[in-house]
Amino acid sequence: MAEITFVFLKPEAVRRGLMGEIIARIERKGLRIRAMRLHRMSREEAERLYDVHRGKEFFDRLVRHVTSGPVLLMVVEGPRAVEAMRKLIGATDPVKAQPGTIRGDYGLDITQNVIHAADSPERAVKEMRIFFTEEEVKALWEGVE
Repeated sequence: MAEITFVFLKPEAVRRGLMGEIIARIERKGLRIRAMRLHRMSREEAERLYDVHRGKEFFDRLVRHVTSGPVLLMVVEGPRAVEAMRKLIGATDPVKAQPGTIRGDYGLDITQNVIHAADSPERAVKEMRIFFTEEEVKALWEGVE
């Protein structure tokens, strides 16, 4: 059964010219990109995105980082897309991420780990709604096989 998930490439991935390589890896995995756009994340959007981490010591550093430059927003579709993307990106800490994963190959540290992917189908929808209108989110769900 197919599902959709929310993913974004962090500012360092955009700055380092990694967008094409990461998109290729997602597509080679058999996942389909349903929506994609460059976006400059506001502080309010970043705080909503990372609301589960509010109050943790790294929260402000993470918010500052993702608002420091353009990010590439994506909605990805495929069988068990959330789980597939989480495996493809690897552990949050690039030092602990396996070689061959996106973070293992390109991540610099736990903050500059190149990519974010929602960790559950429910969270994916919540995160999509931060960056896409309700009409866009509804349209993205239409035709999910």
